[in-house]
Amino acid sequence: MHFQTQQLPVIRATRYLLVHAPDLVRYGSKPSREIERNAAQLDLINSHLRSYEEALAYAPNQVYVGGLYPDDLKSVAVPWFGHALENPARHGEFGEIMPEDEFYGVLRIGDSFDMVWLEENFTAEIRTRLAAHPLLTAEDLKKLGDGKSLGQLNEQIKKGAAIPLYLNKHRLVGCFLHGHDEDPALSATRLLENLACKVIAALSLRNLNVASGIPAQAVDFILGCGEEAIGDRYNPGGGNLAKAAGEMAGCVAASGVDIKDFCCAPVQALTMAGGLVASGLHSNIAVVAGCSLAKLGMKYEGHVRKDMPILEDVLAGFASMVGVNDGQSPVIRLDAIGRHNIGAGSSQQSIMEKLVTEPLTKIGWKLCDVDKYATELHNPEVTEPSGSGNVPKTNYRMIAAMAAIRGEISRPDLDVFADTHGMPGFSPTQGHIASAIPFLAHAQKKMASGEMSSAMFLAKGSLFLGRVTQMSDGVSFVLEKNRA
Repeated sequence: MHFQTQQLPVIRATRYLLVHAPDLVRYGSKPSREIERNAAQLDLINSHLRSYEEALAYAPNQVYVGGLYPDDLKSVAVPWFGHALENPARHGEFGEIMPEDEFYGVLRIGDSFDMVWLEENFTAEIRTRLAAHPLLTAEDLKKLGDGKSLGQLNEQIKKGAAIPLYLNKHRLVGCFLHGHDEDPALSATRLLENLACKVIAALSLRNLNVASGIPAQAVDFILGCGEEAIGDRYNPGGGNLAKAAGEMAGCVAASGVDIKDFCCAPVQALTMAGGLVASGLHSNIAVVAGCSLAKLGMKYEGHVRKDMPILEDVLAGFASMVGVNDGQSPVIRLDAIGRHNIGAGSSQQSIMEKLVTEPLTKIGWKLCDVDKYATELHNPEVTEPSGSGNVPKTNYRMIAAMAAIRGEISRPDLDVFADTHGMPGFSPTQGHIASAIPFLAHAQKKMASGEMSSAMFLAKGSLFLGRVTQMSDGVSFVLEKNRA
């Protein structure tokens, strides 16, 4: 596969967003089911929620938005939640950590169907705060309206037409209305999940337009790669979050479509975007994903059992701009795409062979030639208390074992390889978000400074969760320093 230099697809910029949403943990899939069984679970959950200041000073969250490099976590004392960083910044180099009250305001701004009602005094409070946000405009603030009275909110909640929105555990500041009385796909909880996805993807995209130097009007295609199921009872997963986020971000010239592949979707979307740019069909493609609200508090039982804070209290999103070669941005190597074909089988070894060794062999590289591997970057402090183990460490040891089998390293060097070519996990367990892409902006920065030449991004997908196949999936690509 040969492309002219100008056809090489590059990643111009990547931006992230974290929203601290402790009062939405109750609407996560696991917590909501447990609360329905036993109302006392709500008090237990509330007693283990973090403040915004605690979430802001949590080292893995700072890594996600660019305040720290992943390897910096090695020098932070554990448990990380017990060692707050000094002077943490809300705005990191690659994104921001937004507090919950402002997020409620952004939900209202992104609401096209008057489903989000906010209390009038609360509306006045956040209007002032949101006016100072660099990504929001005067037109956005107009959409806040004047708010509703507490009586109006309570009336909707009491008659079962809406679910409450709280702040600081007990203050009622709004409600979210059902979209239809008899359609579970338009229930308030499902619509809250989807609207949260939209506004987080849209804010990430607005930030991306600034960072990449490509204005919203110049984006010609958008690929959405989240896990949300947008639709109604007749089209429960119809989509299209990509265009919805693009509309809110002002990408008036863009079309778009959603890519669905469980945790593989973001890496799949980036490789597809690279192919579309290389073909000449599009020039500036935004790859975006919003959050997974259903995964809030997913492993909370393990956290409260160990008397630690519920760490799954953040919603995450990202946006990347894939474009034509500018001579500076890192290149997506389309001749080194790893893919898990249907006949490959679902063993971890076969998946890794398809995603790592085969594409590298194709371009004549050894496993040691890749500076860093970005794989499932789940924060181990979230997963280990529930018995899920240290997912990144397991994957890096698998790659190291493959290098040993190939004779590239000796078996005593397995841990050295994993430590050198891997990194500590730091991503929130937001499903698709954790699979490789949290390292993307870090890799771009290192390549721009000359500290890194290459990185491989690989993702694995659990297709069997949908109960239509026993298969898994996987995809990978190599990102390389621009040598133009």
